[in-house]
This record gives sequence, structure tokens and C-alpha cells, in this order.
Amino acid sequence: MDGTLVGLVAFAAVIGLLALRVPIAFALAGVASVGTFVIFAFRTGAFAPERAFRPTSSLVFSNSFDLIHSYDLSMIPLFVALGHIAYKADITTAIYHAARVWLVKVPGGVAMASVLGCGGFSAITGSSIACASTMGRICSPEMLRLGYDKRLATASVAAGGTLGSLIPPSVLFIIYGIFTETSISKLFLAGVIPGLISLAGFLIVIFVWVKRDPAAAPAFTGVITAREKARAALDSWPAVALFVIIVGGIYGGIFTATEAAAVCVSAAVIIGFAQRKLTFRALWEALRETCIQTTSIFLIAAGAKIFVAFIALTGVAPDIVTAVTEAQLSAPLLLAAIAVIYLLLGMFLDPIGIMVLTLPLMVPLVETYGFDLIWFGVVVIKLLEIGLITPPVGLNVFVIAGVVGKEVPIDRIFSGILRFLSIDVLVLVLIMSFPVLSLLLPATM
Repeated sequence: MDGTLVGLVAFAAVIGLLALRVPIAFALAGVASVGTFVIFAFRTGAFAPERAFRPTSSLVFSNSFDLIHSYDLSMIPLFVALGHIAYKADITTAIYHAARVWLVKVPGGVAMASVLGCGGFSAITGSSIACASTMGRICSPEMLRLGYDKRLATASVAAGGTLGSLIPPSVLFIIYGIFTETSISKLFLAGVIPGLISLAGFLIVIFVWVKRDPAAAPAFTGVITAREKARAALDSWPAVALFVIIVGGIYGGIFTATEAAAVCVSAAVIIGFAQRKLTFRALWEALRETCIQTTSIFLIAAGAKIFVAFIALTGVAPDIVTAVTEAQLSAPLLLAAIAVIYLLLGMFLDPIGIMVLTLPLMVPLVETYGFDLIWFGVVVIKLLEIGLITPPVGLNVFVIAGVVGKEVPIDRIFSGILRFLSIDVLVLVLIMSFPVLSLLLPATM
């Protein structure tokens, strides 16, 4: 049986199962297992199932075992734990409270503080959805209480939450690095400048929005003293220290990404107990939530690893590379096609699902064109970031809708999101046009 045909049918089957809301780990592993069995059963021409059981089980179990025993994968539970512990210890929200105190008198200052808070939260947790969920509970209700435009109060947090995908540490960067065998430390550093550009772009959107419509953000009439500002800035030092450990330690060659994660987890626990904001009960809850979230990610990664091995067996990736090469597509046209594919998938699927589904085909293709995989990783993550707020299924938008309830209809949130999407597309074009924005820091390690 033709392997390419089996591979293409498998891709269609996975997309169909995901559309039916089958968990992605089971969809990937199930389709890959059945596809592998079919290939080996028909290898001699006639159907011989007795010859397919052993190689199929070998492919499934050996790839799962190799992935779970990967050293790089160990940083996922560490960074997930860091996010939960830092939240329980009030470390992740300190950036928002400091920014709010300093910017409250600036037009749209609370919305800007929300975006900055999302950026600070992202610099510790590495999860966009967790960022949107947590900051949404804190920021959106407060802005609504202050009389902010409902679109601004919700869209700013939904968009700001996407920064968790790009600003290191990022779970998506870790998964990308594992499956493409690229340096995760370099990927983290590559996301810093594009992440900061995205954050600055969101602040500009808020500034222009409020400048054109002052009623969207009522002016603050209270009094903020210099002492309050100084106290708020000092209270945010743990979050700044953790970010410096992660980025500075990796950039300076002091830590690997995994070591930086371990050091930060220890530091977060010590700081939390020292400031008496973390209890043993809260620590236990953080670790329990870490186990649940990590198990989910590991199952998806294991299913993806099996699927990648199956795709390699079918030979569909080389066939697609050959077809694209023969079509003589220019590099810009190829990148445009890749962007369209990711944006379309982002409207319906979650980021991890899109990544593990597309990387087996995209990586050989971009390598053929000589693209840098570190830079391409930033492009992919930015595309996935955009997908988190793209209608009709922007996951971050649905998260914020769940937080604010019936007070703000979801169509109102999406109408506000369009302004942030425009700046996201502009940043994407900049990243694709000027790879140096992504490669500058990794090149100077």
C-alpha cells in the first residue's frame, strides 16, 4: 500500500477526530497506531496482520518511552510548577499591581497595566491560557468596575494573555525544541525581542484607542502618593528576580533552561515562605495542579511523538518537499502559504495540537529552503499566538468570556480583539521580514 496515501488519509482522520472534540493525545496516538498497523500488514501486498503486531507495538512503545525519558521534557513540569507556585505566593500579580499604581493616571492606564501584568505573568508561567485565565479574574472585573469600555476591559487581557506563548519561558517553545531538536535555550532568547515588540504594540493600541475615544477609559480621580508608588515597585522585585534568573542565567551561560527552571522553583518557594504569602496547603495545591496540567501535556507529547514516527514511516514529508520544490515556489510565497495554513488551523484547534500536527511536514520543508529553525520557531509561535484570539474559536477570548460571564457578550470581546489582531499581524510581518529580531540574542550567547 502506498505510504504517502496512508499518511494523507491519517492527517485527514486526525483533523476529523479533532473536529469531533476527541482529545488530541488519543487522536494522534490512535490514528498513528492504526496507520502503522496498516502499512506493515500490507507490506508484502496481501493483508498479513500477524506481521504487523510486533513492529506496530515497537514503534508505539519505544517512541513513548524515549520521549518520557527526555531530559529536555523535565523542564515542562518545572516551569508549570513555577507558574502555580508564583501565583499562590502573589509573585505573578505583583507586576500588575505595580503597573496599575504607576499608570493609573495615564489615559487607559489600567488596561496598559493589565497588558504589562500579562507580560510579567508570562515571563514566569509560560502558558497563554493560564495567563489569560488568571489575569482575567484580576484585571477585567476591575476595569469594568471603573467604567472602562467593555471591549477594552476584556480584549486587552485576552490579547495580553497571548504573550505567554512568546515571552520565555514558553511551553510551546519547549515542545517545538524537542520535536525539531533545536536548542530550547536559544528559542527562549529568540522570543524575548519579538515578545517585547508585541507587548509594546498592545500598549500603543490601547493608547490610540483611548486617545480617539476618551470615554472608553474614564480618568482616575483619586490620589496616588510617591510612597505608594515606591512600595508597589519594591513589592514586584520577586517577579523581576525570577525573570532575570531565567533570561540572564541562560544568556550568560550560567544555567541551561532546565537548570534555570529548577533554580526558579526553589527561589519562588523560598520567597513565598519568607514573605509569608505561601502556605504548605497552597504549595500542595500548586503541586497538585502541576501534576494534572503536566500529565495532559505529556500525553499530548507522547501521542505526537508516535505520530511523528508514523509520518516518517509513510514518507509523506519527502513527497511534499519534492512537490513544493518542483513547483518552484519563492521563499516569500512559501512563508505566506505557511502563515495562511497556521492562521486557518488556529481558528479551530488549540496551539499544541496545531504544532504537533504540522511540524512533521513543515520542518523538512523549511530546511529545504535553508530557513533557520530558531527563527522559524518564533514565526510559528507568533502564528499560534494570533490563533489564540482569532474568531471563531479564539481560546483566550472564550477564557475571558468565562471569567466575565454574561456581563460582556463574546461578540463584544471579539469586536475589541480586532484592533489587537491588526498589531499582531504587523509584528508577524516584521518578524518574518527581519529574522535578526529573533536571532540577535541567540547569536550573542
